[in-house]
Amino acid sequence: MDIFDLLELIGGLCLFLFGMNYMGSSLERRAGNSLRNLLGKLTTNKFAGFMTGLAVTAVIQSSSATTVMVVGFVNSSLMTLGQAINVIMGANVGTTVTAWLLSLTGIESSNVFVSLLKPTSFTPVLALIGIIFTMFSKSDKKHDTGAILLGFATLMFGMDIMSGAVSGLKEVPEFQQMFIMFENPILGVLVGALLTAVIQSSSASVGILQALASTGQVTFSAAIPIIMGQNIGTCVTALISSVGTNKNARRAALVHLFFNIIGTTVLLTVFCVVKSMVDIALLNDSATAFGIAIAHTIFNVACTALMLPLGGLLEKLVCFLVPDSKEVEKKTQLDERLLMTPSIALERSRMLTDEMAQCTAQSLKDSISALSNYSRELSEKVRKAETQTDNYEDVIGSFLVKLSSAPISVDDSVEAAMLLKVIGDFERISDHARNIIGSADELNEKNIHFSDKAKSELSIISNAVLEVMELSITSFINNDASLALQVECLEEVVDNLKEEMRTNHTRRLQKGECNLEIGFIWSDLLTNFERVSDHCSNIAGAVVDLHHHDMNTHQSLKSLRHKNEEFDELYDDYKKKYSLA
Repeated sequence: MDIFDLLELIGGLCLFLFGMNYMGSSLERRAGNSLRNLLGKLTTNKFAGFMTGLAVTAVIQSSSATTVMVVGFVNSSLMTLGQAINVIMGANVGTTVTAWLLSLTGIESSNVFVSLLKPTSFTPVLALIGIIFTMFSKSDKKHDTGAILLGFATLMFGMDIMSGAVSGLKEVPEFQQMFIMFENPILGVLVGALLTAVIQSSSASVGILQALASTGQVTFSAAIPIIMGQNIGTCVTALISSVGTNKNARRAALVHLFFNIIGTTVLLTVFCVVKSMVDIALLNDSATAFGIAIAHTIFNVACTALMLPLGGLLEKLVCFLVPDSKEVEKKTQLDERLLMTPSIALERSRMLTDEMAQCTAQSLKDSISALSNYSRELSEKVRKAETQTDNYEDVIGSFLVKLSSAPISVDDSVEAAMLLKVIGDFERISDHARNIIGSADELNEKNIHFSDKAKSELSIISNAVLEVMELSITSFINNDASLALQVECLEEVVDNLKEEMRTNHTRRLQKGECNLEIGFIWSDLLTNFERVSDHCSNIAGAVVDLHHHDMNTHQSLKSLRHKNEEFDELYDDYKKKYSLA
């Protein structure tokens, strides 16, 4: 093996790692909502969690990335430690998919149809289809499909180049002696762990081992301990990721580590005992890419079968090693580790925005309630909610900006933009709720009261505002664009109520039934009610935009009103329902 073979090996390795990463990210974008829907299965049962970990890892082609994602989930309180254990175990089985794909490179046959299964035979066709999709298709889904095919082709070509570059090593005695040395199980485990820790991907390190096996100098006796060590090395990524997280997130990273250490120790012991007692000829045979894929799968499945029933004990072990502290830990609402899987990060952002919406709605209800049934507790509650919504806006907004710079699909990009818009509206509604409670404070402190007629009118517009708020939040949380029409009708009714109530107040002033001091409070309340309904209209319009894949909210709202008989009918109904007469 000369310098040119070494350069070829480096080039092949770079193509291999790039192709694996590119295919994984493209698969994730293409999966989109499917990955997001998996979130709902995490909380059901042990088997569902296991299958979720398996499926996600099979898609993103990295158990390390899945475990880092799980650490992020636990750190965000999106997943319990018990659920995390099941997902981590599933990830260890899911990582075997790559080895099976790479084992296709070892196909050798004179049969034309069998030879077509060899990647070098069909990947040029996949690459051609992929480049056509990515360069000439306007469909985002086809573009992502093309990226998947190109990533797979690059991965396989890189693997083929590596195999060709190391083929000359079969004639090098030192190379053969090196793998004879690796037949020492302890040394083999250490080498596998070190290699995987460096490149931070067990799938990639298995692929490298498969490429080296093409020389015919790697025996099963040497390969099996290396495979076992690779599962330990892949834990490094999650351990690094857990630095600075809460105790449960650190426990999740340790679960990954001890799961693999205990499983490797037990199975390595069994391997050594069997090897010393029984002369298995297969262990001295040269390993193939296909044989390594089988060994990798058997080890991971056996390790999972061994540890899955012991999940409770594993949880107790890490809880003992990372005990509860007396200090209350700060809750992380959106962990940046989730950005490794943008579609799931977006789902978590959506869930947190739903929480913000509910907080805002309750704040508005409390502030309006305080106008007729004032209490200091309600006043404090509204002010705390306003501070909380400010925090929601900062956290969600910053996270969505970072998410928008990640490689996400157009649909996800539109939804992220919609969330950025509505969190501003929710925050402003909370500000108006604070203004309303400020008016309630003033009424209470000065011991002044509205007239009976003013109270009646205030009750009518308050109910209308509460209903438009409820409609807009229901529309947002359920992603129901059909409610937007009702929101628009009711928003216009609130606008008209405000003007009518201003006029009525002026008349009461002229008759001496009200005074200027209470008039200022009255005017402030009407302004805040109108602004709340305007923001509700924006929220409903954003939901319509999401359905139309267009962010022109004003045009969307205008189209709902323009020559729409249903709008006119609904408007008349709401006008009668909230009539001041």
